[in-house]
Amino acid sequence: MELRHLKYFVAVADEQNFTRAAERLHISQPPLSRQIQDLEDELGLPLFERGSRPLKLTEAGRFFYTHATRMLEQAREAIQTTRRVAAADKRLVIGFVSSTMYGALPRLVRLFRAERPGTEISLVEMSTVDQFEALKAGRIDVGYGRIRLEDPAIKREVLREEQLVLAIPCEHELAHGAQPVSLAQAARFPHLIYPRKPRPSFADQVLSMFRDRGVEPVAVHEVQEIQTALGLVASGMGLCVVPTGVQRLRPDEVVYRPFVDPGMVSPIIMSTRLHDQSEDLLLLRRLIDDIYRMQAEERRQQEERAQLRAAGIIGDPAALI
Repeated sequence: MELRHLKYFVAVADEQNFTRAAERLHISQPPLSRQIQDLEDELGLPLFERGSRPLKLTEAGRFFYTHATRMLEQAREAIQTTRRVAAADKRLVIGFVSSTMYGALPRLVRLFRAERPGTEISLVEMSTVDQFEALKAGRIDVGYGRIRLEDPAIKREVLREEQLVLAIPCEHELAHGAQPVSLAQAARFPHLIYPRKPRPSFADQVLSMFRDRGVEPVAVHEVQEIQTALGLVASGMGLCVVPTGVQRLRPDEVVYRPFVDPGMVSPIIMSTRLHDQSEDLLLLRRLIDDIYRMQAEERRQQEERAQLRAAGIIGDPAALI
């Protein structure tokens, strides 16, 4: 049995007619009929009800059709992926969920460009679910998402657990003071979650955090984009749980508070094809470690400066403005 047998069988099943299938395949009908007969002989059973008009599949034929279409799709994906891998030294396509764009991803892209100026980089915003399908189809080379999904064809690595914060309208009662808030406090008010689809998504992560603590928001409004969610927060429509890296958005209209609850984190996950060990991916992984080390050093220096200011050893830069 060869792929052409499956291709011919699927064409006849789709067209429900040998003549139309032969035209679709650009071959004459007699060779097509012989190929289908050869396939049935090899399987030892009929796949079509020959006397039916239009042509119908037998029960065995319907079962075989499901598997034949899947095998043909896998063959197409293998061809596309092979072509993509062969051109990996010229182009790198990165899939990402929107919230990672406010973290280390822009810095990662800049560092990669500096190391590999001859490689074209494309960034494609997509959900974690879509990233898995795009990886298998060869449309992207690496994905950065937040949802823990299982797929035997995909290798995923949790890069870090990012702290979550609560986005609050600036005039809201929870916006006053500097103390952390709890999910129980937040649940007393309407919440905005994103994305609306596809699911599962970050929205399901947030809802699970409430349920794990035995509370439910009084109302939940689903939106598609994080920017939309924060715009609605700014207009007083509700609160929103977001990753820490998002805090630079709408700083004059939205107040961000940390959570007192433990475990309020969201993973940043790097996903690749299972056996893909291209030089570009290895470089990306090394640069990520470099970025996290730089961020840790920057935080340490900020803490030292804050301690020196508190002790009066150095002045407050704001006092000079």
